[in-house]
Amino acid sequence: MDKKKAAAPLVCHGHSRPVVDLFYSPITPDGFFLISASKDSTPMLRNGETGDWIGTFEGHKGAVWSCCLDTNALRAASASADFSAKIWDALTGDVLHSFEHKHIVRACAFSEDTHFLLTGGVEKILRIFDLNQPDAPPREVDKSPGSVRTVAWLHSDQTILSSCSDMGGVRLWDLRSGKIVQTLETKLPVTSAEVSQDGRYITTTDGSTVKFWDANHFGLVKSYEMPCNVESASLEPQLGNKFIAGGEDMWVHVFDFNTGEEIGCNKGHHGPVHCVRFAPGGESYASGSEDGTIRIWQIGPLNQSENDSSANGPTEKLKAAADEVTHKVESCHIEEGNAKEREKDEDKAANAL
Repeated sequence: MDKKKAAAPLVCHGHSRPVVDLFYSPITPDGFFLISASKDSTPMLRNGETGDWIGTFEGHKGAVWSCCLDTNALRAASASADFSAKIWDALTGDVLHSFEHKHIVRACAFSEDTHFLLTGGVEKILRIFDLNQPDAPPREVDKSPGSVRTVAWLHSDQTILSSCSDMGGVRLWDLRSGKIVQTLETKLPVTSAEVSQDGRYITTTDGSTVKFWDANHFGLVKSYEMPCNVESASLEPQLGNKFIAGGEDMWVHVFDFNTGEEIGCNKGHHGPVHCVRFAPGGESYASGSEDGTIRIWQIGPLNQSENDSSANGPTEKLKAAADEVTHKVESCHIEEGNAKEREKDEDKAANAL
């Protein structure tokens, strides 16, 4: 099969340091949105379709390792090296609550019902915060065996999963008992774990391997060797017939899910690719890199005007609904904070773990 030549991506500038996490909201009445985490300490919100900047969440004083949006894209969450996880109003940019931790927080995830926030990090503790009672002490799940790298919810918020930065495997915890009920075995630490949109598969990356697991029975469905070490992978959400992977070779690779054959390769980043994610409709996907940029790649052909656009700021393509969000965010109060030296120290500490 001939590899498809990808259309020129939308290039999203704005971050001054590496982009380490990306998250798409589900499709909402106002469209869908993309949030990015960066070592520059400022998560950014964008229109998910066009890549146009909507707002920047300022308040962290260390690298931001993880970010997410709730189901309605009304709130954002971020996990940071400043020993905190924050909840933000996605319309105004205001901090709604800051959850203090005792060490670097590497991962966060909203529950499907949006009532809870799951966090994990260097403390080796998985915490669940009740967002309806944010000042109440969090529930602490049975101690993680290692420093937490990724977290996610599944099974209608009855199960959580996590991987560790210092050992292989993905562990699944039954929240009714609070105990590990299953471990998905991998040889190397899992750097990315994604639950598919339909809840059928868990997609993981470890070393140069992408694996697909049955999310209900936990059996290994597919395992493919990649051309290099990969840090992130994502399954196409509508048909499930292809997946993307990105890593140290700076390229975003597209593969056939059923055969593992490479069917596309997108070049453009100038540093390793840390994160890749499909948009909720499957019509595009985004990649974040060490080079500080986000690139949005289209599955279908684009017209010339879209090819030539660079998503650095508002354009005429921004939908009216997103325009309203932009107006609200631009009028928000933005906190200022600059702690470069502390950020560097925390950055080194996180990378050493």
